[in-house]
Amino acid sequence: MGEGVNCDLLAVDVGNTVTKFGVFAEGELAGTWEVATADRLTADEAWAQAARALDMLDTPDPASAILSCVVPSLGDVWRSALGKLCGVRPYVVGPGLKTGIRMRYDDPSEVGSDRVADAVAAREAYGSPVVVVDLGTTTNIEVVDESGAFAGGIIAPGVALGARSLTAAAARLPMIELRAPERVIGRSTRAAMQSGVVLGEAARIDGLLDAVMGELGCEAPVVLTGDGALQVSALIAHDATVDEALTLRGLWHIWRANRRT
Repeated sequence: MGEGVNCDLLAVDVGNTVTKFGVFAEGELAGTWEVATADRLTADEAWAQAARALDMLDTPDPASAILSCVVPSLGDVWRSALGKLCGVRPYVVGPGLKTGIRMRYDDPSEVGSDRVADAVAAREAYGSPVVVVDLGTTTNIEVVDESGAFAGGIIAPGVALGARSLTAAAARLPMIELRAPERVIGRSTRAAMQSGVVLGEAARIDGLLDAVMGELGCEAPVVLTGDGALQVSALIAHDATVDEALTLRGLWHIWRANRRT
């Protein structure tokens, strides 16, 4: 590996579409790297991906690693790969690992590890209450209430998933570029689809945020993260902060609460 910044922690966030790597040095995020999440992966292939990320970030092998994985078939694969890379057992977000946040969910084991990391990082950075909108394969809205507890949230199809479903269900509808059209009333099929998919997603997020604030009984800061967060922030009516590395920062906070001394 390179001889650049020392790496205290490698955080790995395995999502349904993208796998993100973040290296932390002395509590600061020193660099990120991402690859497409593979349908199948061996432990050696996962190790090679992580090693490649460290090489691209000019970072030596980390002293420790933490894993968030929402793809059940890849959990053991990444656990093994990170153990080989670090020489110690990685932390895995899930039952048995302290998160530092109280869960007001009926069954906390149902909450995805990425959702937990988002809530932890948002509370640490922006206080309570706070609302996170995480844009990925799904659009997740996570709510931290005034007491600092994870109050629950919303899960909806993501914008790319919505576009693919529309094309798959209607034979004459093409695949489209996921960008906002110049006007709401489309003058071509593609523009009409962009309006429905992209502007429709922004309108849905605004409507859901209105409902969330109503249930909270107060206004809360809104944080956008995930793919297209910057684009969506320009389309919604709510003021929002874009924090593209929110999930990785949440993994660092969870690691700090659990690290072995």
